[in-house]
Amino acid sequence: MRLLTLLCALLLCCAQSQAQVRTYDDMLASGVLKVAVYENFPPYSFVRDGEARGVDVDLARRLAEGLGLKAELLWVSPGEKLDDDLRNFIWKGHYLRPGVLADVMLRVPYDREYSNRRNDVGELANEQVVMFGPYQRERWQVVHDTRRLPQVDTIGVFQYHRIGVELDSVPSFYLTSVLGGRLSAKTEHFPSTLAAFAAMQAGQVDAVMALRGELDWLCFEAGDAQLHKADNAYPNLGQPAWDIGMAVHESNRQLSNALDGQLEELIRGGEMAALYGRYGLHYELPGLYQDVE
Repeated sequence: MRLLTLLCALLLCCAQSQAQVRTYDDMLASGVLKVAVYENFPPYSFVRDGEARGVDVDLARRLAEGLGLKAELLWVSPGEKLDDDLRNFIWKGHYLRPGVLADVMLRVPYDREYSNRRNDVGELANEQVVMFGPYQRERWQVVHDTRRLPQVDTIGVFQYHRIGVELDSVPSFYLTSVLGGRLSAKTEHFPSTLAAFAAMQAGQVDAVMALRGELDWLCFEAGDAQLHKADNAYPNLGQPAWDIGMAVHESNRQLSNALDGQLEELIRGGEMAALYGRYGLHYELPGLYQDVE
């Protein structure tokens, strides 16, 4: 009897987690566009003084406004893989948040190879998701304190100067393995990019490697003219730059088409660059727009 009760409860949870995907007409009728953004991820989406802020937050509001709607933010706690986030917020829902789905999710890598990736039985791994709308090119970056490290022409300098990275990040794996591991002794690990940056400000490390957007914002907030972004290359780093876009359920192509049209206007009209500039970020066109410039 107890086993039967447990099975019934499990089936109920599974049924509840199969959240209903809204149609485009449903969104328009509701007056709300539900947008998934990552929580505690400055400068893209975060809360300061009780107010939601960030590039993606502002973009979500602007896109919703363009549809005559109000943006409702759904804060995403990242899973182990992007597949988990897409499943939990775009097409299936999470058992801890039954019935909750976003209409669109921001900051999804726009990568044809990833979109067309297949599972073990040859099916599309994310067949219920459409990834579209590249709106920014992101890349890895090094920022250094010129008082202790005047310039960074090559990552080889980090055989002699300490550099901070976030634990279990791409920069962490890269700097501890490249050049035969010769940089590992000078690579210091921190719980976050913010902590690594604070360590550089305190003189514990001479540089930090992280996402360019994060470092742009931290430098902007610090207002320290002695902190410089390096122009060095990253040999043997598989993907130094990539495009960021959006995702919707595969049944919501009408929404993706509407958002695509808005994005093109924002990008070509300069409003997107201005939005990034408000947070001190360098805006780089995604490849789709670079190819036709």
